Amino acid sequence: MPDLFSPLTLRGVTIRNRIGVSPMCMYSAVNGTPNDWQLVHLGSRAVGGAGLVMTEATAVVPEGRITPGCTGIWDDAHIDGWRRVTEFLRTYGATSAIQLAHAGRKASYRRPWDHRDRTDRRIYPDAGEEWDKGWDRADAPSAIPFRPNDHVPHEMTIDEIHALQRRWVAAAARANEAGFDVVELHGAHGYLIHSFNSPLSNQRTDEYGGSFENRTRFVREIAAAVRTVWPNHKPLFVRLSCTDWVDGGWTVTDSVKLSAMLKDTGADLIDCSSGGATPDAEIPVGPGFQVPFAQQIRNESEIATAAVGAITEPEQANEIISSGQADMVFLARAFLRDPYWGVHAAAKLGRYSDLAYPDQYDFFIGREPI
Repeated sequence: MPDLFSPLTLRGVTIRNRIGVSPMCMYSAVNGTPNDWQLVHLGSRAVGGAGLVMTEATAVVPEGRITPGCTGIWDDAHIDGWRRVTEFLRTYGATSAIQLAHAGRKASYRRPWDHRDRTDRRIYPDAGEEWDKGWDRADAPSAIPFRPNDHVPHEMTIDEIHALQRRWVAAAARANEAGFDVVELHGAHGYLIHSFNSPLSNQRTDEYGGSFENRTRFVREIAAAVRTVWPNHKPLFVRLSCTDWVDGGWTVTDSVKLSAMLKDTGADLIDCSSGGATPDAEIPVGPGFQVPFAQQIRNESEIATAAVGAITEPEQANEIISSGQADMVFLARAFLRDPYWGVHAAAKLGRYSDLAYPDQYDFFIGREPI
């Protein structure tokens, strides 16, 4: 059997194969509530053979959304919509995961297709239109804008930090009630957790700034607190930007150290991405360009990892697993191009019998999936 199609057990959850659907912002929710778009978008990838399907970045507070179209789980009213998704994923054999997020200083922006012709991407409370109505402020560890001409974020007080951490815990409890199998903390791409970790965006002088231990305190405390309400048999993932790709920024060495600390806190897998702390980083994008981060963290921190970034071919994905570079591969654009990437990968690797089309399709298509 190709290693890509071997099951993976983390705590009490067994994922049917090593293929995961990465979080992909859809910007299509209303007031944070998932709708038919999320059900069809995520559900089709489960039918298409993914072992694990993860939601888009889902905000723990309303003002933690990137755009007004981002999903949320800050209110009990969101639970039923997400339960509809998790039940469908489970029916078709996929493990369900939710990414809990706060956009930090990157919050309150227009949807990408709404700002193509605009120089100001920020939106404000008095805009009036549904998709252009923002909120009062964006929170951050320090009052440093992402771009020089961007809005200046609000530097959070200690009390505000602690209050927001409690919202992550409440969101995790709702995620469990909604039926999710896995929770992931979004600590990458310049959003709030990452902006605490990186010295480029965190210039505090209190217990949440300065030293490595202080800058990472925010995420470590969130992970520990979430673990108290997240069932012991369910895994906890953390997505990290493993490097900022900028001199003086966050490094893979920092990620190795933090990953080991998160493991001790109760994390089970590190989702290894990179970048996003600054708009001018020079990132050497290419096939599998982030895989070495997953391998280094897996080896040195002794924790399971997921490799992401420009993974497109079944043979490439299988080699990442079989060579021990990572425990899972997470794909995004490949699944946008082909919702049945998992089924097609199984056929290409000679294991179609292990992962076929659903009965509703297979009866008519037969054994010719490509």
